[in-house]
Amino acid sequence: MNEFLDIPYVSSPNLHPLHRFDLFVPSQVIPQAAVGAPLICFVHGGAWRSEDKMDHRALARSLAAHTSCSIIVPNYRLTNLENKLRHPTHAQDILQLLNFVLSWSGPQECQFLPYDPNQIFLMGHSCSAHMLTCILLDSSEPSLMPSESLLQAVRGVVLSEGIYDIDTLLKSFPTYRDWFIVDTFGNLPTYDQYLATRMPLREGANHISWIIIHSKGDTLVDMRQSQTMYEHLRCLQEDGLPEAGHVLKNWEDLEDEHNGIFLSEIFIRIVGDFISSTWKK
Repeated sequence: MNEFLDIPYVSSPNLHPLHRFDLFVPSQVIPQAAVGAPLICFVHGGAWRSEDKMDHRALARSLAAHTSCSIIVPNYRLTNLENKLRHPTHAQDILQLLNFVLSWSGPQECQFLPYDPNQIFLMGHSCSAHMLTCILLDSSEPSLMPSESLLQAVRGVVLSEGIYDIDTLLKSFPTYRDWFIVDTFGNLPTYDQYLATRMPLREGANHISWIIIHSKGDTLVDMRQSQTMYEHLRCLQEDGLPEAGHVLKNWEDLEDEHNGIFLSEIFIRIVGDFISSTWKK
């Protein structure tokens, strides 16, 4: 496994310490094998306020070994009491990252780009599932509008233990309002404007395939979130073009806690099977 750490994806002078990502390249990826090989981008969760790419290096290595694909794991700016960052800043950072890897020539030490920039798979977990959804679906936020080339490059999306409906989340977990929702989205009577389960499909995104994953053992985000998002994506697919991507679900096989799924071989297999079947479709 070749690892390239702390690569900046924003140019100075706008570079923040968290504007960096790690790249994991399986040893078998050579220039000839990299042609047509997908890139997997895993975006960590943490309630828009915590976690770090370093926390997920074991997951990245497992995914790279299982799929034989290069993996990137980015950091992004987090909300805290000092900076008072709010949505959509976190998702804006991820959109900057995706634009960067789309046109990047690869790390100098590698001497070749170890993936096909036209074959990108995205993984969002918990709050980052909402972030990716706001980019790939029409969130009515101009700063999150992806380019046509980026939308075409995204082949599939894996969303695990995701947050999609904040109002419904707060009914199940009312303490989340003061813990992280108010700091991230403001103190609002309703968060309906951030409802991912009502966002329409962006033009040019019909081909993207999705899988919604949820563990029966998750006590931090209830399965209702994933069920509602799955039904929404199915409806979008039915209204789409004949060449629309497929929408899959898996909330039967995993029994681990919210982040515990990353230690599960079952989770790695689910993700690997989805990427393999979508990539070769």
